[in-house]
Amino acid sequence: MDDDIAPTAVADDIEVLPRAVYLRGADALVLADLHVGRGDASNVTLPVGERRDLRERLEALLARTDPATTVFAGDLLHRFGAVTERSRETVEALRRCCADAESDPVFVRGNHDNALDTAVDDIREYYVVCDEPRTVVCHGHEEPTVDADRYVIGHDHPAIGIEGRRRPCALVAPEAYRGADVLMLPAFSRLAPGVEINDARADDLLSPLLDDLDDVRPVVYDEGREEALAFPPLGSFRLLL
Repeated sequence: MDDDIAPTAVADDIEVLPRAVYLRGADALVLADLHVGRGDASNVTLPVGERRDLRERLEALLARTDPATTVFAGDLLHRFGAVTERSRETVEALRRCCADAESDPVFVRGNHDNALDTAVDDIREYYVVCDEPRTVVCHGHEEPTVDADRYVIGHDHPAIGIEGRRRPCALVAPEAYRGADVLMLPAFSRLAPGVEINDARADDLLSPLLDDLDDVRPVVYDEGREEALAFPPLGSFRLLL
């Protein structure tokens, strides 16, 4: 990366992880957009298989953070229609990962999750993960029905191109929605292409919680350095890419 692009600090209570975040104050791991079943519908097959890939990466995050709660922030499923038996078994495998780690799973509905009720019993439209600051996890495909100091969402699968490589990234947006901060997560699925934000404008995003990208900071987890790098606001950062 260009030496002129200086990383900036991430909020003290947020640990950005590979395609997920850990909220320290809430002791909660949050991940979004697993799109279970996408592998069945895709011409691209992950070398280790969708279920194994999702399970192993979730297990690694659970071992790293040991969270009391694991929040799946919408679009757990990929298909809008009926849930296949294979997808149902994958969801159950993810539930077992949480149980083995003694972490309570919480499932928030996304716009793809029309049939999630057939795979999961307790589904939330949103989840208040902590009260100080009041942090609400929702999928982000529609305006939330509850007030918060901070919203943690998914939906758009943000990524950024750096040095010819496409990298999933989180987006940190201060006071972006009715004075509340917004934290948008990348897709946990490695098969979801998402929106490359280098030249994107707010109209390119589907979530109504972000209507201006100039003040939004991308946060990239660098696998090689095993750390998260939070960059300057996108309005100035674009000029350096």
